[in-house]
Formats: sequence, C-alpha cells, structure tokens
Amino acid sequence: MFKKVIFLSVLISFLACNSSLSTKEIENYTVKGKEITEASFLELSNNLMTQMKMGGPSQAISFCNLQAIPITNQLSEKYNVTIKRTSDKIRNLDNKSTQRELQLIDNYKNEIAKNAELKPIVEVDDAKKIHFYAPIIVQAKCLTCHGKLNETVNVQTDSILKSLYPNDKAFGYEEGDLRGIWSITFKN
Repeated sequence: MFKKVIFLSVLISFLACNSSLSTKEIENYTVKGKEITEASFLELSNNLMTQMKMGGPSQAISFCNLQAIPITNQLSEKYNVTIKRTSDKIRNLDNKSTQRELQLIDNYKNEIAKNAELKPIVEVDDAKKIHFYAPIIVQAKCLTCHGKLNETVNVQTDSILKSLYPNDKAFGYEEGDLRGIWSITFKN
C-alpha cells in the first residue's frame, strides 16, 4: 500500500509539473510567434525582391543560397528564438524537417483539403521547450523559383537551382499551395 501511495504521489507531482500552457500563455506565444514570422518573412522577401530587381532569378537564388540562413540566424538572435523554415519538399538540407514538423505539415495539408482556416500552433515538447508553428503559403511571386518547370520556372532558373541545390525538392508548386511551415523554438 505504501508503494502505491508513493507511486501516486510521484505521478501526481509529474502531472502537476507537466509543461502545458495556460490559454493566456498560448495567446502570448501566438502573438509573439506571429510577430517573429511576419518580421522574418518581410526581411527575407524584401531582400529577395531587391535581388530580383537587380539581377533577376540568378542573383536572387545566389543571394538566397548564401544569405537566407544568416538572415534568419540574425533574427533568431534578435528575438531570442530559433527560427526555421521547413517543408516536406526542402531545397536546403539545413532546413530538414523533424518528425513533428512533418506531422504538422501533413495536418495543414489536410486542413487545406477541407478548406479549413489554417491557424498557428503553440505547443510544449517533452524537453519543455515552447514551439510556434505557422503555415507558409505559396504566393505568385514565389513561383519563379518554386513553380513548375516551363510554366513559371524557366530552364535557366532550373539549371541554377540544380547547381546550387542538387537535392532540391522545392518546386512544382502552385499559388495557394502549402510550401511548408515556420518553426520557431523559444529560448526560455
């Protein structure tokens, strides 16, 4: 009987220490996550559009290859988080998805198939780290590098992509498709 009481006490203590978040905490992390993803998107897309204007897709692709991760790393430091853009069809192997991220991508795809509203997700992992996830939807301007060959991606652009990203899977998209997700881990 004594062992059962100790076991139940330990179990109750464990459950009480569970890292679930209150509704208010989820709201706060959602607001912060949205702020970070919006700032990150603006920084990346503004830089890419500048490069596109200066030298077309070849310059934008080269810039992205060398600068996208350093830009997200700078923003990660600024916001005291880890920022990652990932997909089930990655271009840069440094953005490889975790199993959880792949599950969320599948969930978002299912939501799109049902015409449901896509909402960000805030959750706590087993290591008690807080994560924010949000969908990345393909916009028309993304199709120059992420669209279909001979439709929105020309042969020259495809050649540049293949030379810089030999394992590239991030193409064949249409406007409105799920490109991937933002994955943000808060450093507590």
